[in-house]
Amino acid sequence: QVQLVESGGGLVQPGGSLRLSCAASGSIFTLNPMQWYRQAPGKQRELVASLTSGGSPDYADSAKGRFTISRDSAKNTLDLQMNSLKPEDTAVYYCFAVRRFGRDVSTYWGQGTQVTVSS
Repeated sequence: QVQLVESGGGLVQPGGSLRLSCAASGSIFTLNPMQWYRQAPGKQRELVASLTSGGSPDYADSAKGRFTISRDSAKNTLDLQMNSLKPEDTAVYYCFAVRRFGRDVSTYWGQGTQVTVSS
């Protein structure tokens, strides 16, 4: 069983930055892909950024040029650096991961962390 715990959310002014972290209970290198989703009030959960082993990161159009997804092997975390934040980035951000052992596929979600962009 893998547990994902997000942190780093909070209240920030438009144009500001936040760095979210997703700590995994097991090695993050057994998890592939690892992704960040977000869900704003009244909206569906949407994929923000994705990272696969050996692949290039992928971003939603709304995140391109502003967000950066990365793994920190020393801390065993998946991070999301968010710059130039906009009010429309306000949402609960979730970490998601897939682990495969042969034919067995397991998926995991974190509990979410709130990001509020407001002046």
